[in-house]
Amino acid sequence: MTIATPLTSAIDFDPTVPAPMTNIAEPGFEGRFESWSDDARLFEYSKAANPIGSGHTPQMPIAQFGPELYVDQPTGVIPLDLSAQLGFTTGAATSPGLLANFLTIRAAEHIDTGQLRVNATSQLYYVLYGRGFAAVDGRLVGWEKGDFLVLPAGSKAVFYADADAAMYWVHDEPLLRYLGVDATRPRFRATKFRRADAVAKLAEIAARPGANDKSRVSVLLANADQEQTLTITHVLWAMFGVLPPHQQQRPHRHQSVALDLILDAPPSGCYTLLGTRLDERGEIVDPIRVDWQAGGAFTTPPGMWHAHYNETDTPAHLIPVQDAGLQTFLRSLDIKFTQRRDG
Repeated sequence: MTIATPLTSAIDFDPTVPAPMTNIAEPGFEGRFESWSDDARLFEYSKAANPIGSGHTPQMPIAQFGPELYVDQPTGVIPLDLSAQLGFTTGAATSPGLLANFLTIRAAEHIDTGQLRVNATSQLYYVLYGRGFAAVDGRLVGWEKGDFLVLPAGSKAVFYADADAAMYWVHDEPLLRYLGVDATRPRFRATKFRRADAVAKLAEIAARPGANDKSRVSVLLANADQEQTLTITHVLWAMFGVLPPHQQQRPHRHQSVALDLILDAPPSGCYTLLGTRLDERGEIVDPIRVDWQAGGAFTTPPGMWHAHYNETDTPAHLIPVQDAGLQTFLRSLDIKFTQRRDG
């Protein structure tokens, strides 16, 4: 009877003792062992656990984009690019995960967004004004002011304008660029949300008793394929809302970046306050004010408290677009609302 002799002893498993190097590889392999350690870095926990807080990673900025970017402009795409502020060198981005754009199409002209070869799982188009039709992968669909279109991965679209038109176009190419992946599998069907339907639903909600006491008077757009997240795509979230006259929407926050599009608002008296802290009454401390511009857009950073105000006699409408579909699926959206606390 032969007793096997252990090839190693306990000391061989000591991680501080390097394994012996050899030039003899396994059968079928040739060459020397490689180090693979050139890119390895080690940090003390407190130095790297919060790179945003330490200033190593740029924070999401608050930025405004006015309608002058696209009104009376030639046919084209205007990216709302904050990549320099975000420290990105790989392409345009409005937030770490999304790129918002304004599209302009002059009457009797067209724009082929498919030629841009956008690598995205989700594309959302909102018609700011104008009318026309789109050819999407050989299928035709009409569009007019107030309509939404959402297109899945791999969609090739050409938009034809019957009258001067402008659109707000948001997609998630920056997210895929960061992950180093290609969007090859559609996760939902191309879907159109008609303006008439959205307006009617919003009017119904606004007419309900106590509607103005809620944190929002709004319609959430959802796709039948998104049963868990209840969002417009598995990545994107979109809301069509109204801020009634002389109303305030109380401070709230969430971990997704909001790309807020203002549809209509008086020249003054509608605004958003943003800040990082609340006082004992639930009001934002030392807020930053962003005045609403009809047809303009602005960014709301993640985790920042924000409240909307309408001090005029006219209702104002807005469409926030976020990557909250993804955040909801990850269980990380962490949306919170406040109530006024009298002190």
